Amino acid sequence: MSDLKKMYRTIMDDNFPDELTIRFGNQTLAYRKRAWKISDEKTGELIEKGLRYGENPDQQAALYELVNGNLVLGGCSYIEPGNGLVSSINEAEMLQAGKHPGKTNLTDLDNALNILKFLSDRPAAAILKHNNPCGVAYGDTVAQAYDKANMSDRIAAFGGCLVVNRPMDRETASMVSGNYLEVVAAPDYEEGAIELLAKRKNLRIVRIEKIGQLERYRTSRFVDFKSLIDGGLIVQQSPVNRIMTKDDFLPARTTYQGRDYETERRPTAQEYDDMLFGWNVEQGITSNSVIFVKDGVTIGIGTGEQDRVGVAEIAVFKAYTKFADALCFRTYGVPYKTYELEVSQGKRDIAPLREIDEETSQNKGGLIGSVMVSDAFFPFRDGLDAGIKQGVAAVVQPGGSERDYEVIGACNEADPKVAMVFTGQRAFRH
Repeated sequence: MSDLKKMYRTIMDDNFPDELTIRFGNQTLAYRKRAWKISDEKTGELIEKGLRYGENPDQQAALYELVNGNLVLGGCSYIEPGNGLVSSINEAEMLQAGKHPGKTNLTDLDNALNILKFLSDRPAAAILKHNNPCGVAYGDTVAQAYDKANMSDRIAAFGGCLVVNRPMDRETASMVSGNYLEVVAAPDYEEGAIELLAKRKNLRIVRIEKIGQLERYRTSRFVDFKSLIDGGLIVQQSPVNRIMTKDDFLPARTTYQGRDYETERRPTAQEYDDMLFGWNVEQGITSNSVIFVKDGVTIGIGTGEQDRVGVAEIAVFKAYTKFADALCFRTYGVPYKTYELEVSQGKRDIAPLREIDEETSQNKGGLIGSVMVSDAFFPFRDGLDAGIKQGVAAVVQPGGSERDYEVIGACNEADPKVAMVFTGQRAFRH
């Protein structure tokens, strides 16, 4: 075990070249390896090192920044050099390197930016872990956005990557420093904020000024590579989200066997706002996925499942679990599971725990009045029914299923009726 702990703290040798060139026919893209100067743990001398390691501590890894080449294929002009975000972080922006970043630290940071590029209109916070959001939230202030994102799933947020889209102030930094995170990133830090964060010596603190310009990355395509175990590659365009405003949503309607079907209730202004928020968060979630959002906060996130009804049920379960945990933590200052353990050990009375369970059940895990978001169509109505049973008010999904008429029927049969819109676009992410 001691050897394994040592592996986690060791920076792997990096035998990848300093420069990388990729040719697309007669067009060439040039990349430069990114590294940072750190203090050698043994000698104290400054040395230059790239990534700590890859997905696991026995994998070498390297980070490359696009520095030259303008790729145009089929009339599509891909993102050009000079637009680096994560790939262009230098020593001046790595305010505290902590344990020195590894691959997952930076991919979490990258995907947080991928989500936040759609949430620039107000203060927002995204906490990522294993390249999926734990919690995402809007707020009137950065501190409020962080608190909402964190409390939406305190359990998953432990050891995660936090990114905020406004300068971090002392209030937010004080809240963050009380929790354990691996990475914190912001466009800037107000006076005194870094000192509060730096109390955690292993925390990576990063400044990315271009977070304030994320909107311009919304429609930029990049080349997405998927490596196969035989050394081959699948190359694809990155996706572009077509939903920018509520007017981009499509009415939920279809025709089946000569009969027209359409949802009867239209979304309210607040529901449209949550629909936009939820669909934007969906752009950064592993498929199959279903999420629930309410008042600009994620309250249940189901990711990476093989069946849609299953992932909807998982998202419901998580909403209940996180609601109970947040209630317990705010009331008694300990996680729900800790309280439960101490009850079994005879250290606490079980009555307050039962009250938390009852309040969670009455509120249906906070799902009443929420918006249900699915990254692909519902092949059967059972996935949607899992949300309707919990009191969802509205649904966002791509549409296009053979059974859209059944799904529309489920919305119209619900009491109260459920609003639904189509996006006309799937949001798979693997």
